[in-house]
Amino acid sequence: MIQITLPDGSQRPFEHPVSVQDVAASIGAGLAKATLAGKVDGKLVDASYTIDRDAALEIVTEKSPDALDILRHSTAHLLGQAVQRLFPGAQVTIGPVIDNGFYYDFAYERPFTPDDLGAIEAEMEKIVKENIPVTRSVKGRDEAVRFFRGLGEEYKAQIIESIPANEELSLYTQGEFTDLCRGPHVPNTGKLRAFKLMKVAGAYWRGDSNNEMLSRIYGTSWLNDKDLKAYLHQLEEAEKRDHRRIAKQLDLFHLQEEAPGMVFWHPKGWAIWQVVEQYVRGVYRKSGYQEVRGPQIMDVSLWKKSGHWDNYQENMFFTESEKRTYALKPMNCPGHIQIFNANLHSYRDLPIRYGEFGGCHRNEPSGALHGIMRVRAFTQDDGHIFCMPSQIEDEVAAFHRQAMAVYQDFGFEDIAMKIALRPEKRIGAEEVWDKAESALRKALSVAGVEWEELPGEGAFYGPKIEYHMKDSIGRTWQVGTMQVDFMMPERLGAEYVDENSQRQHPVMLHRAIVGSMERFIGILIEHHAGLLPPWLAPIQAVVFSITDAQADYVREVSQALVGQGFRVAADLRNEKVGYKIREHTLQKVPYLIVVGDREKETGTISVRTRGGEDLGSMPLADFAAKLEAEARR
Repeated sequence: MIQITLPDGSQRPFEHPVSVQDVAASIGAGLAKATLAGKVDGKLVDASYTIDRDAALEIVTEKSPDALDILRHSTAHLLGQAVQRLFPGAQVTIGPVIDNGFYYDFAYERPFTPDDLGAIEAEMEKIVKENIPVTRSVKGRDEAVRFFRGLGEEYKAQIIESIPANEELSLYTQGEFTDLCRGPHVPNTGKLRAFKLMKVAGAYWRGDSNNEMLSRIYGTSWLNDKDLKAYLHQLEEAEKRDHRRIAKQLDLFHLQEEAPGMVFWHPKGWAIWQVVEQYVRGVYRKSGYQEVRGPQIMDVSLWKKSGHWDNYQENMFFTESEKRTYALKPMNCPGHIQIFNANLHSYRDLPIRYGEFGGCHRNEPSGALHGIMRVRAFTQDDGHIFCMPSQIEDEVAAFHRQAMAVYQDFGFEDIAMKIALRPEKRIGAEEVWDKAESALRKALSVAGVEWEELPGEGAFYGPKIEYHMKDSIGRTWQVGTMQVDFMMPERLGAEYVDENSQRQHPVMLHRAIVGSMERFIGILIEHHAGLLPPWLAPIQAVVFSITDAQADYVREVSQALVGQGFRVAADLRNEKVGYKIREHTLQKVPYLIVVGDREKETGTISVRTRGGEDLGSMPLADFAAKLEAEARR
């Protein structure tokens, strides 16, 4: 007798081994029809998987968190089958799930083009209607190599040859199409209903530019047509909001080939930067941080001691002088430890909080660069807290409150927390990692928030809390971090004197709220579609006249506002008022101030918003108070 325990704690006995699909059918026809896969003792399996022992079982349906990845992986195979039907001789290579979809790389006698996508998508729809069963089989490595070579799949055979000889491999077949895959997959192709092919691109075999170029087809797949349409609408909105497009329209910054991944800031873009930086600087001061500044390059010996040489070297830039090798700093933490080490500290001094708008360089692959969202030279609102182990939870909790308030001020309300746990490549003993991860969990628990855990995604020197904020069109961005690090202070000799006059290594908390300033400004631009709130806008108001007779008053008004610290421009061009209004509205200036003879005579201004709202006439002092109140808010 086999006992199957369901998520609600109920048990179902079966006299013989039973499949996941059979268990679902025993519960009800509706559940059987909705079954996509199963989770047996926490492991995802196909609906056809046979359970031959007592086990805990969860039936995976479209309502399950795992459903989307299974659907996307299965839709990748659907794409592979359609391509081979339409283009005999095309070889499949790899087809993984990615954010919001999947891709498949193909080797064919010619590159695929966007014109091919319609026909391939139509063939995929046809295969869905055929409702072809998807079956799993197992082969040894050498048998699998012979099998795929027999199909003419040389690339797949090469992949399998790199796998250890003693491993058994799972293959999935639907009709005439078979591919190597760990699975699980949907029971039949009829389950795949909402998908779209997005684009084609080139990709080198195994990511090596010395190898042949393959054709990569990207697609997206969703649970239903409603979700698919919502995603496609989000993409349309994202294109309209693209920070590179808006930056060109508003003259904020540019990038060029002579400095790949490095930003040329124009006056208006730098004005936004300064507002963000000064705001964060104010947060530093209120939170007890001392602002510091470290060098841009340091001898590689320091980076070897810190662990970056062994764990991060491929992401660093190096230079030489007088037969010494230096590294441009990829992060600020080793420099802050040198500042801490310059003096002897007592436990009474702790915590010590350093903050720096530190310029960093990281050798990102050129293909990964994306506007100012992913760059090689960037500035972080970087901070490091040196504290005793007993102070970790209070410091993490205080940072959490601080970060949440900052995100709200910038217009972000939906924030998710995730804890990235120990990666495979790391330094430090397991008990140290246990202590660090436990401290982060306790701090978030005390703060009364829920979090998700990300196994294997921590930094090499410690686990971290990640702050993921959702923007106005539903995209999620990872920005702030709080990392607990027991190792780097020890490796770089940081010490304090404890209450027993013994020297101890402090714990180092790495924290950033906005993270990369460049990336955060890019997110702000896209979140607000360029319509930055008045306190953030590079030009808060433009003053312009109706005729030349008001030119002196325009200068008087604009200079008065500039003198009070506002970012205001004067437009004295000999153009019609309507033209000026349209132009500055397109430039997304929050307030348009029009002055004519009446305003000049009464010492007032006429104010309208970029949205077309007429705020009427008001004294200049009232308008200044309005701007000031918006900045405070």
